[in-house]
Amino acid sequence: MQSMQEIFKQQKKGFFFLLALFVLGWFLLDYRTIFAGLILGSLFGMYNFWILLRRMERFDRSITEETRAKSLGMGLRFASGVAAAAIALVMPEEFDLISTVIGLMIPYALLFTGHLLFHWKH
Repeated sequence: MQSMQEIFKQQKKGFFFLLALFVLGWFLLDYRTIFAGLILGSLFGMYNFWILLRRMERFDRSITEETRAKSLGMGLRFASGVAAAAIALVMPEEFDLISTVIGLMIPYALLFTGHLLFHWKH
């Protein structure tokens, strides 16, 4: 079983690779708003994933120490997603809303594919 830190490390590699592809697409192709939305959503999505990782570590620590467990930070992650969508709505000439929402889901898609590849190898 992989630790959460190992999963996050793999997640960052895939994320930075995709982010580099999005930046190249933004520079080279005519679909600037779509790629800008993917970049914006991906950055906020990775931030949400990082928050979730930190909260899960705190949750695990509180269980082992037998103290009261705090929440996993759903409100903060939800507010972050709303902020990304609000930025895309306020500046529609710069960011595409649909690609921003897709970008928010990219870290979770990477997590799912990484999980499938891990179980396929073992």
